[in-house]
Amino acid sequence: MSRSNRAVRLRAVTPLPRRAVSLRKVDEAPLLSAVRAGLSAAQKTLPAALLYDDLGSALFEAITYLPEYEVTRADLRLLEAHAAEVGRRVPGADVAELGPGAGRKAKVFLERAAGGAERVFYAIDVSRQALVDCRRTVEQVPGVTVRAVEARYLEGLGEVVAARRPGVPLLVLFLGSNLSNFGRDEARTFLAEVRAQLQPHDAFLLATDLDKAPAKLVPAYDDAVGVTAAFNKNLLVRLNRELDADFDVSAFRHEARWSQAHRRIEMHLVATRPVTATVKAGGFSVHFDEGESLWTESSHRFTCDELAGWGRAAGFVVDAQWVDPAWAFAHSLFLVPKETT
Repeated sequence: MSRSNRAVRLRAVTPLPRRAVSLRKVDEAPLLSAVRAGLSAAQKTLPAALLYDDLGSALFEAITYLPEYEVTRADLRLLEAHAAEVGRRVPGADVAELGPGAGRKAKVFLERAAGGAERVFYAIDVSRQALVDCRRTVEQVPGVTVRAVEARYLEGLGEVVAARRPGVPLLVLFLGSNLSNFGRDEARTFLAEVRAQLQPHDAFLLATDLDKAPAKLVPAYDDAVGVTAAFNKNLLVRLNRELDADFDVSAFRHEARWSQAHRRIEMHLVATRPVTATVKAGGFSVHFDEGESLWTESSHRFTCDELAGWGRAAGFVVDAQWVDPAWAFAHSLFLVPKETT
């Protein structure tokens, strides 16, 4: 599990107001298309990005504090230990983060990497409320100007690249093991697409969770308090609200599964009885047999060598990799070559 923001949203390269702003309703056409296609598949599924409305984003922030979810703490430990070194390896860079959430990790990074120097920080997220929270957090760092971009990852990065300060390097952060939500082929393609938008002297800091025993992983996605279950079920609440659906949320239970063949955790919502729901905005219905599941998210695990190979194949230079010893979590610093052919 990690922040995934590949939903279709409106974009705005502008500071958001300081007060909380209501989430704008998504464009129903692409949302309906994705929901219709996913719910008609043999294995019913929905894009993981739909988990991250305002409430979903808040629930995910709560998950990062749970004792079972060590991913965020490992990410923070690596930032605290190595952010200053990253800043020295990419001197003077403005910073953009894909999916920053409330900005806790960005604040830690900028405090150590920027050292009080003037920087622009671009926050790219599909949740408007997350962007409001992120700006509130990151603007506490001296010398940092925050710009919010309400968009999907690559669309938002394109907006940032178009608005970047001439002659200033850009360091893109992709923290929290967000890459884990991509299938492996999709992840390789994504790295290449990020590289295609960057220029010589730019850099990409990629955070990824590494392979480990399922006994350690599964509880991180099925916590004792039930926050992850609420996060997962909120997807149905969102469909009910935004697409005038009538899913009985109480008829589904949360389940986290480990797939050894694919080296991934899968999150499912499993019907506890036969259920039929109507998506009124789309004019269609969907039926679940008892025990049938809706697959809502995948979270893949990687090796350092695998990631380094993907970075080189995308056109980056692998400048450094750091691994947290307590949780086997990696930061990989990829640089854009100074001279390209």
